[in-house]
Amino acid sequence: MKLPYEWLIGTRYLRATQGRGFVSFISMICIAGLMLGVAVLIVVLSVMNGFEQELRSRILTVTSHATLMGLDGPLPDWRGAREAALKQPGVQAAAPYIEAQAMFASGPRLTGAQLRGVDPVEEARTVGLGRQLLQGRLDSLQPGRYRVILGEALAQELGVQVGGSVVLIAPQGTATPTGIVPRMRRFEVSGIFRSGMYEFDRGLALVNLADAARLYRMGDDVTGIRLALTDPLAAPSTVRQLALALGGGFYVSDWTRNHANFFRSIQMTKSMMFIILLMVVGVAAFNIVATLVMIVKEKQTDIAILRTLGAGPANVLAAFAVQGVLIGVTGIVLGVGLGAVVATNLESLVHGLERLTGNKFLDAKVYFMSDLPAQVQLADVLQIGGVAFVLCALATVYPAWRAARTAPARALRHE
Repeated sequence: MKLPYEWLIGTRYLRATQGRGFVSFISMICIAGLMLGVAVLIVVLSVMNGFEQELRSRILTVTSHATLMGLDGPLPDWRGAREAALKQPGVQAAAPYIEAQAMFASGPRLTGAQLRGVDPVEEARTVGLGRQLLQGRLDSLQPGRYRVILGEALAQELGVQVGGSVVLIAPQGTATPTGIVPRMRRFEVSGIFRSGMYEFDRGLALVNLADAARLYRMGDDVTGIRLALTDPLAAPSTVRQLALALGGGFYVSDWTRNHANFFRSIQMTKSMMFIILLMVVGVAAFNIVATLVMIVKEKQTDIAILRTLGAGPANVLAAFAVQGVLIGVTGIVLGVGLGAVVATNLESLVHGLERLTGNKFLDAKVYFMSDLPAQVQLADVLQIGGVAFVLCALATVYPAWRAARTAPARALRHE
């Protein structure tokens, strides 16, 4: 198929002046700059996507999709509410729980954490914490045996292992002639879990529901009901509909509300990083302007000859626009490929650098996780590629317009 002569001229001007088949050095620099800008932008946004996805997954491992609690304290008639919840469309499981603050002591070590009383059978259906146990089993929490499962960081801080014991101190006290004495009970450590999030590994302990009710004198009441839903993203609307169906009078919450600050900060950071790193692509696009201006200056005589042979300003403009578009498309395609490859293998690359340097780049105490996950999303790739292409297309306008305004007589006057 015969190509338009504007295309042939545009591709010819991108080649080296002393040999065909090689992209000129200046064009290569433009392509490399654009490629690196697009690749960095894809890698950064992929890391933000992976961080958000991993954070959501780990949060849903140790927390329920939604919770139903009493407005003024414990939930008394929780069995009827649980039965009604299980009949609600979209609800897979419902488990009662007791949640309270507690102090844990082991020898001279003392630390506070959140205590959660659970029914092991129902808890296994509601959340996936049972799959995160490093040692022990969730069904070891038998009523009356006074056993506890600790987060990994909490167990390390207390200096205990499976088979050891800790003293649980409830903040509520018992009145005695000598004053208020806090209620205490020795628990055997029957398991240790690792969720991958320091917030939970350091601050959460699980006991049996009956043991927690006896220690905190809850009687037959519970703090609330934890729900597992078919669609976690529909948790806000589903739990609200459930509360209305039960006649109201409940305090409802869900995982999106409890951890809204995490995801809001991730989205804000992602938007800011996109805008900031887009400047790198803008600089690469500005290089296209400089490159085409130099080519126009160098090819003044050729442009004048084309004009004398009958080429119009629009034809000259199209010839130089082809150059800018080709540079942009080549850089964008290479950048997308490089960014996708790096983002896909980023976790392995980071672990390799950690082994090579002997340093830990991600501290779970600060970043909530020790890995650097990345997830390439097609929407981000299309957005980055589209914006980069628009910038490159705009960068060709001035040089091409300047070439189209070349006066043949003035250009050939001194030739």
